[in-house]
Amino acid sequence: MNETIEREYDQSDVAIIGIACRYPGARGKEQFWDNLVNGRESITFLDKHEIEVDQALVNNPAYVRACATLDGYDEFDPSVFGISDRMATMMTPEHRIFLESVWEVLEDAGYDPDRVRGEVGIYAGGNPLTPALYSSPPDWVSVGPEVMDRSNAWFPDTMTSNALFYTGLTGEAVTLTAVCSGFHYSVHLACQSLLLGQTDMAIAGGVMVRLPHRRGYLWEEGRIMSRDGHCRPFDAKGTGSRLASGVATFLLKPLQQAIADRDHIYATVKGSATNNNGASAVSYGFAQPERLSACIANAMHVGGVAPDTVSMYEANGFGLPITDELEVRAAHMAFGKQTGTCSIGSVKGNIGHAGVAAGGSGAVKAAFALYHRTLAPTINLTEINEDIDFPSTPFVPQLEAAHWEPESGIRRAGITALGGGGYNAHLVLEEPPAPSTREPGTAAPRIAILSALDDRALARKRTELREWIDRHPDARLDDICFSLNLGRRIMARRWAAVVRTKEELATALSTATGSLVAAGGGARSADVSGFQRTDDGLAPNTGTEARSEQTLFRLAQAFVEGERVDFAALHEGERSHRVPLPTYPFERRRFWRTDW
Repeated sequence: MNETIEREYDQSDVAIIGIACRYPGARGKEQFWDNLVNGRESITFLDKHEIEVDQALVNNPAYVRACATLDGYDEFDPSVFGISDRMATMMTPEHRIFLESVWEVLEDAGYDPDRVRGEVGIYAGGNPLTPALYSSPPDWVSVGPEVMDRSNAWFPDTMTSNALFYTGLTGEAVTLTAVCSGFHYSVHLACQSLLLGQTDMAIAGGVMVRLPHRRGYLWEEGRIMSRDGHCRPFDAKGTGSRLASGVATFLLKPLQQAIADRDHIYATVKGSATNNNGASAVSYGFAQPERLSACIANAMHVGGVAPDTVSMYEANGFGLPITDELEVRAAHMAFGKQTGTCSIGSVKGNIGHAGVAAGGSGAVKAAFALYHRTLAPTINLTEINEDIDFPSTPFVPQLEAAHWEPESGIRRAGITALGGGGYNAHLVLEEPPAPSTREPGTAAPRIAILSALDDRALARKRTELREWIDRHPDARLDDICFSLNLGRRIMARRWAAVVRTKEELATALSTATGSLVAAGGGARSADVSGFQRTDDGLAPNTGTEARSEQTLFRLAQAFVEGERVDFAALHEGERSHRVPLPTYPFERRRFWRTDW
């Protein structure tokens, strides 16, 4: 399924071919980006009776009732992964949310785990405190199978290996702890593994679920938490941030291979770097300008990126004047006296500080900014802190959403993450390569398939795909069918249609008319004579009738009635590309452990 690469790309470039995330106010990546572009603040001010802490604390005058809640933080759909309800209850919220995010990022990229060939590494940061707060296990005297199952559901170490196991993949599994720079460190390690040839694809992520979940915090003068619950990056009245929960995952592949495989590319990772302040820290946990500057400069150097070509800087941006000033100073040292201007902003104004997943919120923002060629505003910035000498730097605070027109002619973004304990990390992203020129799509008949665990989920998939088609008038039918047929795990309840245009597909999704095979499960009546059987299922024979409407309809009917179909053979020789279609509509239910 590879095709010749017509252009040369840097051998060290890594493509972001899938994105999944959940943050306060956003159950998915599109909603998250829409919130950012429209300057929405995702914060909840809780009533006293909603707060999950001691009421004596709530009545403290310094208690701030602001919370950046993550909808569905306690819910999960175990049936998709073949997990029992008992095991789902034992799994921590971070295990569950991360596992669903891994599923979503694979589907977003158009890859069915059952048909992935090769090694897939998973690298992610998790909060080691969350399992203890969820419900610490007793001191078991036995280490039998039941105890081991419970332990694997709870340990932070097994979060990534569980994701491999329950999605049916093989590869490296690394759960790391680098506090609030965990997402960046995951991307850094994932890129290294890809470039060393240790993995074929890599998932990098970070997840944070704060427990108890619905709670505020005590404000303390000069500390990192905001006085009123609002984060104001670079603002003269900034008093810090607030804590949030969230998850973000990238699916990564070497750029040249991604182009050859006709993957959908959001952005490319040009360079990454990490370091630690160590003993040079001004204050343990605060940014050390010289060390952070070295980290930023190293990421640009590794990617062969000139500072003049980086026109977006997504800052750590805590909203605390001293930390913001130190970070801008460090970034200025790394960028030097460049001639171009660089937009600067921080997503923390929207959602607060998501700990291990904080870097992911900034990286997703930057990737979508590159993909949509749009700069999102930094909210809650009304009075720029004059102690930050922006006029002498290349940085200009991004106050409003704007079309991104770089002076250098290429869009590049730098994203910084800082972690307590002196962790520094920086990523340099670049806009995706221009899509290759293709012949217009033809009106040849094609199969489009959907499947789910039950009829309700299947109906939701039909609705969501139809709505996606309405929102993407430029999408091609061949790309949609290619992505559906090869990029989704096949489940028990099935639907298929044979169509010639997107309009026919939209109609088929809405009604039960035309060349439509309804959800199957009854007695088999499909005529499978004349088909060959490969190792992957039924496939048309070669010849002029191999892809006729009648042949495809019989194949579609066989699929719906439970036959395995070799869709790779059906699409062989095509130049269709993967496109990011709606992912599985999880039927989430609440799972919560109160005892062992």
